[in-house]
Amino acid sequence: RSVPLVLALLARGDRVVVDAALLEESDVSIVFGFTRSYFHVETARPREVVGFLSSLMPRKPISELYTAIGYNKHGKTALYRALAEHLETLDDRFERAPGARGMVMEVIVLPKFDVVFKIIRDAFEPPKSVTRREVVERYTLVFQHDRAGRLVDTQEFEHLTFDRRRFPEPLLDELARTASRSVAVDGDRVSIAHLYTERRLVPLDLYLRHADERAAAEAVVDYGNAIKDLAAANIFPGDTLLKNFGVTRHGRVVFYDYDEVRLLTDCAFRRLPESRDTNDDLAAEPWFSVAENDVFPEEFRSFLGLRPELARVFEEAHGDLFGVPFWTGMQERVRAGELADIFAYKQSLRFRT
Repeated sequence: RSVPLVLALLARGDRVVVDAALLEESDVSIVFGFTRSYFHVETARPREVVGFLSSLMPRKPISELYTAIGYNKHGKTALYRALAEHLETLDDRFERAPGARGMVMEVIVLPKFDVVFKIIRDAFEPPKSVTRREVVERYTLVFQHDRAGRLVDTQEFEHLTFDRRRFPEPLLDELARTASRSVAVDGDRVSIAHLYTERRLVPLDLYLRHADERAAAEAVVDYGNAIKDLAAANIFPGDTLLKNFGVTRHGRVVFYDYDEVRLLTDCAFRRLPESRDTNDDLAAEPWFSVAENDVFPEEFRSFLGLRPELARVFEEAHGDLFGVPFWTGMQERVRAGELADIFAYKQSLRFRT
């Protein structure tokens, strides 16, 4: 039988060394995954390159292989064709995506199509204070930035039209009410002026409810790894709630909610000031000034939402995330131009010298 062979190369001073040999489809799939920055492949025949890669990774969508090698417009076209073929052959209807409802995006899915459709809402629920323009800018930032294997690729579409029968009337009524700047109904057609697509994942909060003890612990540790990998790539996710992370079929934890994403070096990480008296402790609003880019790592514990045994696992592996020194230290490394090695394969696969 045919098996893939991928040699991972590392620059080490004046040498190039082979760091790992990947022989399994699942390992190779992560290298060409939808959470990594594109390779920039120059070829006169991208279709033939994608055909070869598809023979190694038959489960990976053709659209993702095109984008993985840097032909994102080809990939977008292939995704649209796959969607059109899906709608022609299956009687699938849109529904809300599983998981907590977003405050910035309306997220819908076709149950038998492995993609989510994200539509910006007309107004954002408190405490969100971003504007529509800022949301678009942050999705653009993710598209252009090093994704470190932890940010889900997005494709931006405009002026898509669907048969009205694809939408249950309650869902369509709600979309017309909450996202009227993007969604319009005209007779038997529904037009969506602007949306983003992303690969469909299992939200981390839902995954932890049903995973066994070992899988849940591994996911919690990788959740912290994801935050640290993003920091090394100069990205602060902003909203680190579990519901904004997802789990891939390979068990990797990745981030997909970008409305509060910002550069790590733009953040001001602070310790919480000590209260002056009991009135400060009981105040409904902070008694100290807070600037727009201020971040208080000590507060992360309050928002984790992990059950006690998983909270202990996270604390043991990533307790440094709750302190200012980790974040300011990472900022110093980024500003110094340090490029962290973020591997697309397990440490156990690396050759040891």
